[in-house]
Amino acid sequence: MNGAVAARAASLLLRYPEPDVLATLPTLRAALDELPATVADPLRLVAAHRAGTVPTALAAEYVELFDLRRRCCLYLTYYTCGDTRKRGAALLEFAAAYRRAGLSIVDGELPDHLPAVLELAAHDDGGWVLLRDNRVGIDLLADALAAEGSVYRYAVEAVRAMLPTPGAADLAAAFRLARSGPPREEVGLEGYR
Repeated sequence: MNGAVAARAASLLLRYPEPDVLATLPTLRAALDELPATVADPLRLVAAHRAGTVPTALAAEYVELFDLRRRCCLYLTYYTCGDTRKRGAALLEFAAAYRRAGLSIVDGELPDHLPAVLELAAHDDGGWVLLRDNRVGIDLLADALAAEGSVYRYAVEAVRAMLPTPGAADLAAAFRLARSGPPREEVGLEGYR
């Protein structure tokens, strides 16, 4: 499998549907032919949805799903760190991977934004390491998108197909996080409980 093509395609299909992103659809769809069906077929479903939907409707759908629903968050460290101080350290690790690869973060997003991490993976193995290390968040995102009935679940399923099969520890961690949700800040909140 051409991992760079697969990662780039998934990155584009998970980005906000701006005109320049939507303009890549014909080239993206042609590039899917060189990928295995387990990756290409789900990405084709998302590409077809984007090609067949009015851009303003795509934008509204995207915002409703990814910006207004925490369970469908595209920021990978949110799943394992929540909105805690620990997340800052995790974001620094992501930012360091971009620096090592000589890349800047896509579109000024936080470094753990899934489309940005996929773009990094298209250029450098450090992106694949980050994706593997954050498999739990990707799995939870896929489950949340499936529960919403969103077509974007197929793009995340394609990402999952690009990664090694999760081990028992990954599955247990995903189950725990699915039950409890992301961590919450505990330090300095004594007076507010």
